[in-house]
Amino acid sequence: MKLLRYAAEGGAGLGVLQSGHEDKVVPLTSLAHDFPTMLSIIEGGEAALSKVRELAGVGEGAIDLAGLRLLAPLERPGKYLAIGMNYAKHIAEAKRLGQPTPDSQFWFNKQTSCLSGPFDEIDPGVTEQLDYEAELGVVIGRAAKGVTEDQAKDYVFGYVVANDVSARDWQKRSPTFTLGKSFDTHGPIGPWIVTADEILNPHALQLRCLVNGEVRQDANTSELVYNVWQQISYLSTAFTLNPGDLLATGTPSGVGIGMQPPRFLKQGDVVRCEIEGIGAIENRVGGQ
Repeated sequence: MKLLRYAAEGGAGLGVLQSGHEDKVVPLTSLAHDFPTMLSIIEGGEAALSKVRELAGVGEGAIDLAGLRLLAPLERPGKYLAIGMNYAKHIAEAKRLGQPTPDSQFWFNKQTSCLSGPFDEIDPGVTEQLDYEAELGVVIGRAAKGVTEDQAKDYVFGYVVANDVSARDWQKRSPTFTLGKSFDTHGPIGPWIVTADEILNPHALQLRCLVNGEVRQDANTSELVYNVWQQISYLSTAFTLNPGDLLATGTPSGVGIGMQPPRFLKQGDVVRCEIEGIGAIENRVGGQ
């Protein structure tokens, strides 16, 4: 299923794409008493999903997807964690820029206030080096602590397209990268959460990023240095991953800073990130 949030009178509405009619959205208003938020659906597990699945099949009250403004499909999660340099060609790209190659998984925080909708504008803020990073996003489905690689898939609720928008000049101001990764609007995700049962193998998905129609990144998640299961296992060794936590699994080569000369985003540019089996998000760069 594809679960989403959309702008509605008085706040956010929850919906699911209608089974067999993915241009239609079935509102989940009848479940609002028990499941008022996306996080509550995630925490509700199979009991919640079975109710959503029934509504998606019946399609009662379906509305046109085209007429909706989609919001980030996940309310502000407890954690938004991203792994750096997790594609071999991106590692080579970073080495040319003087970035040392990590000898283990290299994680940093994106402050959750950066999250924005799949088609919202990106505000550059004060950065002069705005960049893009298309990534597969993973939504955790239940509390994970001390999870093995073999168990990890059972802790995934679903997947999103993510753009780890980066302020490269500010990224350099902190060894953790957090400052340059967390500007407001620099975390567009979506367009919906595709539940894990629809993605049989998250390590065989084509991923692309286009800027003004020009392909900048084109790779497959089979190229991940550390796969999704290894990432979940590694993180859960240190601390608990909670329902709704979001992981960005790494970006391939082709980022703007890695080009010669660098090609940073500017006002009016349109960035489109696509992942096979999930969908696409598209964000215009705003600003003065």
